[in-house]
Amino acid sequence: MLGFHISLSAIQKIIDRASAAIQLHYETIGQAARQAPVNHIDETSHRLNGFLQWLWVMAGPAVAFFMIHSNRSKEAFEALIKDWTGILVSDGYGVYRKWVGLRQTCLAHLIRKAKELSERKDPDIKRFGLWATHELQRLCHMANAPPSVGEWQAFYARLIRLITLHEKRKDDAGRFARRLRREIENLWTFLSEQGVDPTNNHAERMLRFAVLWRKSSQGTSSEKGNRWVECILSLRQTCRLRKKTTFPVLVDALRAYFRGQEPDLAWIAQPTA
Repeated sequence: MLGFHISLSAIQKIIDRASAAIQLHYETIGQAARQAPVNHIDETSHRLNGFLQWLWVMAGPAVAFFMIHSNRSKEAFEALIKDWTGILVSDGYGVYRKWVGLRQTCLAHLIRKAKELSERKDPDIKRFGLWATHELQRLCHMANAPPSVGEWQAFYARLIRLITLHEKRKDDAGRFARRLRREIENLWTFLSEQGVDPTNNHAERMLRFAVLWRKSSQGTSSEKGNRWVECILSLRQTCRLRKKTTFPVLVDALRAYFRGQEPDLAWIAQPTA
């Protein structure tokens, strides 16, 4: 395209320099994420030389921080969040369910499961699935239309009745009813806490580009490659959240790197509009 020849090793050197140039951006994004009052957290698979690893994301409205870890475990989760103690928005993975602070479980995941049950051939499971889908969708819509006292009392009564009537069943309807019972304190945190969404769609959107990249690249071949993926994904997605173009930020970072100067990091800590 540009009319000159370049070797693979030269491309690798450019990537290595860019990775070093944005290391401070990455660390600053991590600090900002761990100071946020609310974070969406999720993880997806990653491959290092063909071996399974996990790409984690911790994202709020202003920054998205990525980390690759060899495990999908409590150890990895703690390495991601460090001393963060805010409100967690997540799916129902066991590590997240043990969070001692406030948590909002993703209603979208629960709605998808309820819809799956509503498509079963068994009439009892199908009826349960339709009822659960209707109530969970109603709850999710409350994010945009907060209920009156009477509407909330009626909804709560229906949900408790749904759980009570089915939680002792030994089929999939019973298992889902018991899941709702376990999660009940985390179903409506978004109604009482500012800045909390009823779903974890934000984290999933942050991961989407990473998933497409992984599928085309087949992952990484070294720990150095993992660090590049962490840094550039964190920078790219944070720029997108802040409506900044990534390329000029990279140019400024590399210019500062070659001149031995500190890059401009002030924009990362600035509050969003």
